[in-house]
Amino acid sequence: MADRRLQVFHAVAKHLSFTKAAETLFMTQPAVTFQIKQLEEHLGTRLFDRAQGRISLTPAGAVALEYAERILGLSAEMDARLKDMTGQIIGPLLIGASMTIAEYLLPQVLGEFNAHYPGVVPRLLVANSETVQNQVAEYSLDIGFIEGDSLLPSLVTEILCEDELLVVCAPTHPLAKLGAIPPALLAQHAYICREPGSGTREVSDRYLQKIGLPPEALQPVMELGSPEALKGVAATGRGFAIMSRATVLKETHLGLLVGIPLAPRLVRNLALVYAKQKFYSKLVSNFVMFAKDRLAALQQLKEAGGR
Repeated sequence: MADRRLQVFHAVAKHLSFTKAAETLFMTQPAVTFQIKQLEEHLGTRLFDRAQGRISLTPAGAVALEYAERILGLSAEMDARLKDMTGQIIGPLLIGASMTIAEYLLPQVLGEFNAHYPGVVPRLLVANSETVQNQVAEYSLDIGFIEGDSLLPSLVTEILCEDELLVVCAPTHPLAKLGAIPPALLAQHAYICREPGSGTREVSDRYLQKIGLPPEALQPVMELGSPEALKGVAATGRGFAIMSRATVLKETHLGLLVGIPLAPRLVRNLALVYAKQKFYSKLVSNFVMFAKDRLAALQQLKEAGGR
């Protein structure tokens, strides 16, 4: 029920970018600019300073942001509380998930939850972990599932399960013959990597940096935006990728790809994130408990099947 102009302002203020806000809200940039102009005219003051291609909050904009966060939070809480009063678990459920989780872990969970609660209409945004976190922080999503831990102070992170990342390549690739791969060996081969903002990319870069191999020491030949794209290119023998074990179970079983652990192993957390100051309805709370139980169980089954 919150004013759309306020939602748009909140997104622009958080990103300090009309372009990023438009992407987050699935709007065109002119539409975002129009909403901000309308809000500024309504309030009779400028909310942003625009200079040299950059924007910043004016003093009035900083005050407006404080109130916007409170108003949007209260609006969401009112909606949730009134729905809870009916005693029914029905309505939309706004979920965000990184590509790995959305494509390989969540579908079965959503299907089973919907079978239990047919009045619930899940809406799933599939994006990289950075985008999911930002939209949860902006109250555009109820909850998010990400790879790794959240770095946003306004979010709570709950670890769901562990996920091992493997070096993935074609069976004919030189690395395929190894039982485990020392990271230093990766610098000798072409690297097919995910895009910046991807949870897999961030975790991989941090791992390499920690063991003394800066990511720039590798030989990236392609930067791709989805696990499926990485698998397709890796299967051609063009190079290796670093991917979740869960994403390549079928291909490794069929002999199309090989997954080799790193030494030391690269294990990350799969996590649930939600806003600290947001009230959660019975619908969201029930889904969170259901998803945590089912994801942990599914992950154990997938890993057992991949061994």
